Amino acid sequence: MEISAAVAVVRPTADVRPSRWTGRFDGDGDEHRRWWQAVAPGVPAPGGTGAGSRPAVVVGFCSDEGVRRNKGRTGAAAAPEAIRRALGPLAFHLKRDVFDAGDVVVEDGSLEAGQERAGRMVSGLLDAGSLTVLLGGGHETAFASYLGVAGSEAVRSDKRLGVLNLDAHFDLRDEQVPSSGTPFLQMARAEAAAGRELKYAVVGISEPNNTRTLFETADRLGVKYLLDEDCSTEAVREFVADFLDSVDVLYLTIDLDVMPASVAPGVSAPAAFGVPLPVITSVCRQVAASGKLLHLDVAELNPEFDIDSRTAKVAARLVNTLLG
Repeated sequence: MEISAAVAVVRPTADVRPSRWTGRFDGDGDEHRRWWQAVAPGVPAPGGTGAGSRPAVVVGFCSDEGVRRNKGRTGAAAAPEAIRRALGPLAFHLKRDVFDAGDVVVEDGSLEAGQERAGRMVSGLLDAGSLTVLLGGGHETAFASYLGVAGSEAVRSDKRLGVLNLDAHFDLRDEQVPSSGTPFLQMARAEAAAGRELKYAVVGISEPNNTRTLFETADRLGVKYLLDEDCSTEAVREFVADFLDSVDVLYLTIDLDVMPASVAPGVSAPAAFGVPLPVITSVCRQVAASGKLLHLDVAELNPEFDIDSRTAKVAARLVNTLLG
């Protein structure tokens, strides 16, 4: 039996109001509660929600433009709704309140304007004390996330910001037009302009899918990375622990193409090798337990190429783990 969660009228916070969440109905009590019953439309009221942990706020970033510019397979604009559908039926065990603030939509090629709008939303929510979750969209989502994080009081207070990327690609392309392949070079340049050095680490780099130029750029910028073939559970745990020790607050970004195509087929660039799902899940648990997670996003889901919603379900499971 599928039941729809009612959507109340909320003050505008995005281009598109929150959509209806749906899922299996087993009862109204807490013992039966699922995500679709737990998620509230809008944003937390001033003064908090009464939950023990920071409230989490989900924002969709509906964008294909970065992937199109990067000559990839478009379709990621439909990802936020697909991830919500996969989250809706999951049992809700979280000890925090969760809100859905709606979607920022990139239309008519206006990527930069969309990134700025999403960034302002993220900044405002962070400054209000929320844990923010941006659902992409191509990996141009990452620069929207960065604008939000870098523009928040949490980073202006001289805390050391770290960017941890779970990804098969560096996304450090030097192009005249920003795309899904450029966000971390954009971040590095923005940090340099602000008199800071980007602390950037990547788990899952595929050597055959990154040119020598990209490796040289990564080395020049001091990027820390772990190749996909070296991603044993213990090696990744130590790598992430060392990076977490070097920062005060963390922005985690997950490009779903970091995992094997058998696990995540619904992406623009499916991985021939990839990092196993249990290793990625372990990273998510480690990051959540660190107490340093400020913001997270999930990118590159392309529902058009997904198989039985497999990739969307993986994305939902990782979000559930990170907020748990």
